[in-house]
Amino acid sequence: MKTHPRVDLVSGPTPLERLAQLSARLNIDLWVKRDDLAGTTLGGNKSRQLEFYLGKAVAQGCDTILITGAVQSNFVRTAAASARKIGSRTIVQLEDRVPGQDQHYATSGNVLLNDLLGAEVMRYPDGEDEAGADRALRARAEQERAKGHHPFVIPLALGNPPLGALGYMRAAKEILQQRDGFDFVIVASGSGLTHAGLLAGLLDNGFAGVVIGSCVRRDATQQQRRIRTVLDDLQALLGRPDQIGSDQINIWDGALAPGYGQIGPQALNAMKLMAHSDGLLLDPVYTAKVFAAVPALVESGDIPQGSKVLFVHTGGLASLFAYQIALAGRLGS
Repeated sequence: MKTHPRVDLVSGPTPLERLAQLSARLNIDLWVKRDDLAGTTLGGNKSRQLEFYLGKAVAQGCDTILITGAVQSNFVRTAAASARKIGSRTIVQLEDRVPGQDQHYATSGNVLLNDLLGAEVMRYPDGEDEAGADRALRARAEQERAKGHHPFVIPLALGNPPLGALGYMRAAKEILQQRDGFDFVIVASGSGLTHAGLLAGLLDNGFAGVVIGSCVRRDATQQQRRIRTVLDDLQALLGRPDQIGSDQINIWDGALAPGYGQIGPQALNAMKLMAHSDGLLLDPVYTAKVFAAVPALVESGDIPQGSKVLFVHTGGLASLFAYQIALAGRLGS
């Protein structure tokens, strides 16, 4: 299998903890993988992905990192922080994806941290055009190259080598070394790199349970196709034949509405349930929509009572503060 350069951004295994109150309440054995503690500036799953993107950047002698993402993107913020650790400058492109947001959303949370980290900010108005966002980033990279810089672009759209997925192949092995025997693993499914990498890594290490990706941006039909594509590209990156069947790609989109970056009732209830039960915080964009799958699937019987379940907490807590106005008056019992 091919190897790829990596920089060390996640210092040691992140904790794997049992959620005692929710386990009793839901009648399952519920655990959380605390990847909200991975890496810099409030942590998150993107740190594991960036180990490989920045590893390649360092190997190529790059001095400028360019990345694109939503206005409150955790990936963008973590890239800006991680680039500082390797001595690089960062140019971040913020895409307008979430309609009807207030000025607080546009200036707080991850946006504030990007400013604090000294990242240069570009804007891209059409956040649903991933290919166009990548083209704009590459055009800026060419401008930087003409100035004598050595840029490295972290792309967003499908069709690029999914280096970030390698980070969650490593995380899968880490999880199984900490504790085995999970019946279900629940994880975010957005760009697809975390979901596909975790699925591939778990299956590589003999996992016999079910991995469920909870949608945060696209519906289940679209996301099923996206994960299939990422897995195919991942196998090509690894230099091995495809080993994962489409029947092993499990998608749930019950908390996606009303859309990316917007808070529906199931996500809101999941935030309150986790906070009130075990004192752990979730963000509105990713982890609230992901954890919402657990009580919903227990209630439907798709997760049988007594099952051993792992919820992968991918972080994103900086964006929570951008939703202060949207959440005002909605968080009480």
